[in-house]
Amino acid sequence: MTTHQRGIGSGFGARSTVDDVLDGIDLSGRTAIVTGGYSGLGLETTRALASAGARVVVPARRRSVAEEAVGGIDGVETEILDLADLESVRGFAERFLASGRTADIVINSAGIMACPETRVGPGWEAQFATNHLGHFALVNRLWPAIVRGGGRVVAVSSSAHGAGMRWDDVQFERGYDRLLAYGQAKAANVLFAVWLDVLGRDVGVRAFSVHPGSILTPLQRHLTKAEMVGAGWIDEDGIGADPTFKSPAQGAATQVWAAVSPRLEGMGGVYCEDCEVAGPAVGGVEGGVHAHATDLGEAERLWALSAGLTGVDAFAAAAR
Repeated sequence: MTTHQRGIGSGFGARSTVDDVLDGIDLSGRTAIVTGGYSGLGLETTRALASAGARVVVPARRRSVAEEAVGGIDGVETEILDLADLESVRGFAERFLASGRTADIVINSAGIMACPETRVGPGWEAQFATNHLGHFALVNRLWPAIVRGGGRVVAVSSSAHGAGMRWDDVQFERGYDRLLAYGQAKAANVLFAVWLDVLGRDVGVRAFSVHPGSILTPLQRHLTKAEMVGAGWIDEDGIGADPTFKSPAQGAATQVWAAVSPRLEGMGGVYCEDCEVAGPAVGGVEGGVHAHATDLGEAERLWALSAGLTGVDAFAAAAR
């Protein structure tokens, strides 16, 4: 099978930071939307893009918390958005479109991980709904602004994408497993970027998915201390114990690199890690992208499912 998943010699690596990948890049006059841009890797991403001159819009479910987090960063504004509520997604998108601005960069950084079984909307599993369906609807509703900017869309995934799609029970109605549900949502992030790139490339929009690496952030809020100690992530005092873990500035580097790197011009639909296009996953070897997550048939199937669930598809509207 032909794959575009091969390194391009980016010159960066696992320990590169957001400052490294932005060196010499001027984003003045460009607008970026960063979901989750007020916490963890999202906050590092916001700071980095703003420091390079971008105007950064940070949509957040808890706007007051977001305002406090980004209040000291020039060039950043907050907005209301709850990814688990499609009406909230519609409202944010309509307000942004009404402003007449382009969306030059969209980074889908918000997410939840390993939460207890939670149902949102019409009974959707919360991780699939928040991490994937909310972002799917957001990008489709923002499409006119993204096209005007010839923008890049970056979906933040995870090495957990290896779990794949549970096609016969996407909403985990027959036995909930919080880690498998997270893995499915992260596989959906990769597949979303694959098919969005197919649909958008002819109008100059490219899409990427990224694995940021392992980083201790608020994303792990639903994991117990015992679970993280058992995994070797932290010690009994709560201090990081795994030397392979990255700092937030290193973890955010790959999504920033995917959003701005000139080396990626003319490319898209690929999964990146360590500020590089990842190779295919190989059994027993850490890293890489699993074949099911970049399969065009799987990606198109997910797009159709997501459009049906959300009732949103910018490309179907264009076809009519």
